[in-house]
Parts: sequence; C-alpha cells; structure tokens
Amino acid sequence: MRVEVDLDLCQGHGMCEMEAPDVFAAHRDHVEILNPNPDESQRAAVTAAVQYCPTQALRIVED
Repeated sequence: MRVEVDLDLCQGHGMCEMEAPDVFAAHRDHVEILNPNPDESQRAAVTAAVQYCPTQALRIVED
C-alpha cells in the first residue's frame, strides 16, 4: 500500500492527521506524508483518513 496526496487539492484541514497521526502531519496549508508506505496494521486508519479528507486529496495505491 502506498499513500499519495494531490497538493493542488489539499488545504491542510488535518482530518488525515487526526485519523492516522503516524502517517500524516498537517501543516497550515498542506499535509506531509510521514510514511508513504504504511504497513497493513495501519490500513484501517489510513483508509479512514482518505475517506474523511474534505477535499479528496488523498488516495491509496495498491502495490
């Protein structure tokens, strides 16, 4: 699993960081992906982060 962010869409709302703080760090106007390849134990949190992103800037790419 790989996590990607579209920085053109991201507005830094921080929902992703609330759902998966080990994977995302929200900044004032964008998100930083701390771990672009989280392991399976984090799948539920990362999926929730993608689902709750208000601008749909995140996606999961299956390797």
